[in-house]
Amino acid sequence: MARILVVDDEIGIRELLSEILYDEGHTVELAENAAQARDSRLRQRPDLVLLDIWMPDIDGVSLLKEWSSQGLLNMPVIMMSGHATVDTAVEATRIGAVDFLEKPITLQKLLKTVAAGLARPVIPASMRSRTERPVMPDPVFTQPPTLNSTAATPAPAPAPAADDSHLGAISLNQPLREARDEFERIYFEYHLLHENHSMTRVSERTGLERTHLYRKLKQLGIDTSRKKSSGS
Repeated sequence: MARILVVDDEIGIRELLSEILYDEGHTVELAENAAQARDSRLRQRPDLVLLDIWMPDIDGVSLLKEWSSQGLLNMPVIMMSGHATVDTAVEATRIGAVDFLEKPITLQKLLKTVAAGLARPVIPASMRSRTERPVMPDPVFTQPPTLNSTAATPAPAPAPAADDSHLGAISLNQPLREARDEFERIYFEYHLLHENHSMTRVSERTGLERTHLYRKLKQLGIDTSRKKSSGS
């Protein structure tokens, strides 16, 4: 699945998009303004960005121009707005945005647009950052052994046998969504136990906002209350 950065100053929009994309298996990072979006982009390039046009500090089109001028626009960016004009959408596309979502955003439109954005490379080579290109070593050509060569060719190491039935305590012989729910249940119960059921620390540890965390735990049927000791 993909790592998606959602940039929007409205907390309701951020949480809604985060929940939908998270349920689809994506890793979601949230930013409420251009400054947070810059920091997130510099830490790690996302696979896709959902970028709101109207924000209080710097608008989305200006941030798009900034990334383009700095060679950082090497990921698909989908613009979002409920008030943008056709000219604004055209300008964003000219700069490098791959698509435009008009608010209110429907579930089907969101998933379809995100899937299309992830499926196509959109940035030309001239706009890519040289610092992010992998440095390939110079090829080394060796003389192939002749029939009279005494050099022994090492036999390839046998591949380890794969256990295709279980991964730890999680059965792999079940639908993906059920396996994912089972993993998430183990994951969150582990952090709740180690953080003594402190929702603040669990939120920090898992990277989920508290509202999203409570919703996810309720969905998985996990008790969030502190367990009483047997001696009490």
